[in-house]
Amino acid sequence: MSAAYAVQKAIRGRLIDTAAVLALVPADSILDRNSRPAPDPSIILGEDQEIDEGDIARRTIRVVSTLHVWKRETGLAGVKAISGAIRTAMRAALPPMDGWHFADCRVSSIRFLRDPDGETAHAVVTIETLAGEVD
Repeated sequence: MSAAYAVQKAIRGRLIDTAAVLALVPADSILDRNSRPAPDPSIILGEDQEIDEGDIARRTIRVVSTLHVWKRETGLAGVKAISGAIRTAMRAALPPMDGWHFADCRVSSIRFLRDPDGETAHAVVTIETLAGEVD
């Protein structure tokens, strides 16, 4: 299994196990999906990048993941609240998953955007996770 897929599964698991996130977004609206419109509100598990960390065994990878937060609102307060709940949820270490151990998992950036439709707010949450392959 790729490091990115293992990280995605661990992140989704963390989000659906966090009451503060579920108070804002139902668990069935936290998903990997490639179409719009997204459910309202929703957290869409987005794109990932795997970057080799350069260790000699080539078993450590930094995974950069994006989460897309969507909410039908004319302002940005709702997506900011959801993004804040995500940041708090990601403070604790992720459990091992499918042959990978995770360290240094953190929200490295959040961007808040207004959708051109004038009715939808969008946030892009970037999470960086150091993943080590386990024998």
